[in-house]
Amino acid sequence: MKDKATAKKVLHLIKPYKLPVVASILCSLISVCAQLIIPYFSGNAIDFMLEAGKVSFEDILRIIGIIALVTGLAAVSQHLSAVCNNKVTYCVCRDLRNRISEKFHTLPVSYLDSHPSGDLISRMISDVDTFADGLLMGFTQLFSGVLTIVATLILMLSLNGFVALTVILLTPLSIFVAKFITSKTHRFFTEQAKIKGEQTALINELIEGQNIVSAFGFEDEALGSFDEINQRLEHTSLFATFFSSLTNPSTRLVNNIVYAAVALISSLFALLGTGITIGQVSIFLSYAGQYAKPFNEISGVITELQNALTCAKRVFDLLEEADRRPDPENPVNPEIKGSVELKDVAFSYSPEKKLITDLSLKVEPGKRIAIAGPTGCGKTTLINLLMNFYDVNSGEIIVDGENIQNMTRHNLRSRYAMVLQDTWLSGGTVKENIIYGKPEASEEEIISAAKAAHAHSFIKRLPQGYDTKITDDNLSVGQRQLICIARAMLCLPPMLILDEATSSIDTRTEMKIQDAFAKMMKGRTSFIVAHRLSTIRESDIILVMNDGKVIEQGNHEELMEKNGFYARLYNSQFEE
Repeated sequence: MKDKATAKKVLHLIKPYKLPVVASILCSLISVCAQLIIPYFSGNAIDFMLEAGKVSFEDILRIIGIIALVTGLAAVSQHLSAVCNNKVTYCVCRDLRNRISEKFHTLPVSYLDSHPSGDLISRMISDVDTFADGLLMGFTQLFSGVLTIVATLILMLSLNGFVALTVILLTPLSIFVAKFITSKTHRFFTEQAKIKGEQTALINELIEGQNIVSAFGFEDEALGSFDEINQRLEHTSLFATFFSSLTNPSTRLVNNIVYAAVALISSLFALLGTGITIGQVSIFLSYAGQYAKPFNEISGVITELQNALTCAKRVFDLLEEADRRPDPENPVNPEIKGSVELKDVAFSYSPEKKLITDLSLKVEPGKRIAIAGPTGCGKTTLINLLMNFYDVNSGEIIVDGENIQNMTRHNLRSRYAMVLQDTWLSGGTVKENIIYGKPEASEEEIISAAKAAHAHSFIKRLPQGYDTKITDDNLSVGQRQLICIARAMLCLPPMLILDEATSSIDTRTEMKIQDAFAKMMKGRTSFIVAHRLSTIRESDIILVMNDGKVIEQGNHEELMEKNGFYARLYNSQFEE
C-alpha cells in the first residue's frame, strides 16, 4: 500500500510532462511494432528459399529492403523515445530537488535541529539519484517491455491460436517467480536506504569535526562507528542484491521452458502438415524469444523500481513534513521603535523537560540589555524566541507594540542584526559575505563597516582583497567572526543581538571592537549574551537567568550591591 501511495505521488510529479510521455509511448509503440515485423518478413524470406533451384531472389531482395527500412525506423524511434525519457526523468528530478531546496527554507528549526544534516543531504542527492535511475529504467524498459508482450501475443494469436495459448498458459509461471522474489527484496532496499542516510550523516559529522577527532585521538572509535554502520549496510545490501539477482536467472529459466515448448509444438504442427511452414516456425521461435525477453527486463526493472520507490518515499516523507507556522494573511508592520516586551512566556524544546517558564520582561527602545547566567540556563533560547526561530508554548513576545506572530518573519528579523558565537560564511567572496544583509551597499559602506569591525587590514592582505573567495583554510576562526561582525555593522538595524560575538577574538582586538560596538549600540536596543561578565558591565539592564527564569535584574552596580547570584557569578571569574 505504501508503494502504491508513493507511485501515485510519482505519477503526480510526471503529470506536467504529459506531452513527452505520450511521445515516448508512441515512439516505443513504433519501435516495438517495427522490431516485431522483422521476424515476420524473415520467416517469409525463409519460405522463399526452401527448395534447391526455386529460390525467389526478387522476393528475397524486396524483403531485405523492407527489413532495412523497418530497422532504420525502429532505430530512430528508439532514439526519440530515449530523448523523451531522459527529458522527463531529469526534469522530474530537477523539480524534486527544487522542492526539497524550497522545503528546507520552510521547515521549522526544530526539525532541522533534530535531524542530522548528512541524512537530509543524502535524501536530496543520493536518494534522488537512485530515484532517477529507477525512473529512467522504468520509462526505457517498462513501456517497451509491456508493449512487446502485448503485441507479440496478438501476432502469435493471429498466426496460430494453439501455439499462442501454450505461451499464455506458461506466462503466469514467469510472473509468479518474479513476483515472489521481488517481494522479498522490498524490506532490504528500505533498510538499505535508511542505513545509507545514517552513513552519510556520520561521514559529514566526522569530516566537519576532523580537527576535534584528531585532537582527542578519537580516530579508532570513529572508525569503529563507521565500521559498525558499514557492516549493517553490507549485510542489508548483500541480501538485497542476492534476492534481486535471483530474479533474472529464475525468469530466464521459465522463459527457456516457454521457448522450448513453442519450438516443440510449432515443429510438430509443421511436420504434421497443419498449415505451419518452416518459415512460420522460425517466426514463432523469434516471437517466443522476444516475448520472453521483456519478462527478464521487467523483473530487473521491478527490482530497481522498488529501490527507487523506497528512496522516493524518503524524499516524500521530507517534503510532507509539517511546515513552520505560516506568516499571517494580513500581517502588521508597526513603526520601528526598538521596544521589546515578553509577557508570561513559557517554552521548552521537549514537553517532558521544561526550560523557560513565566518569563516577563519589558525593554525600552535604545536600552542595552545583557543576559547572563550559567550554561544551559536559557540565554541562547531567549535569543531564538526573540528572532522567532521557535514559537513560544504560551505567552506573548511583543515588538514595537505588536505580537510577533502578527508580523511576517522577514519583517521581524529585518529589525535585528545578529552576530553569533558560531560563525557562518557562504562560499562566496569576502565582499559577498559582508553585504549578505544589504546587497545594495556601496564600496565605501563596505570598507567603513570592515574598518569598524577591525577586519579591513587583514582583508587587504588577502590575495584578491575583498574579492577573495572564502575557503576552509584561508581564514582563521577569529577572522571569520570579524567578517560576521562587519556584516552586522553594515546593516545597522534598530536592534542588535550579540551572542558571544567576540568569543574567538584576541583580547586586544576585542577591546577595540567593544568600543565599536558601544558606538553602534548607541540609540539601538541591544541584547548581549556573554560568559565574560566584564564585557557587559556597561549595560543598562542585566538579566540574570537560571533554570529558564530571570532571577535578578538591574545594572552592574545594583546587582553587585545585592550580593546575590550575579555577584557570586561575577566574583568567581576573578577568584584564584
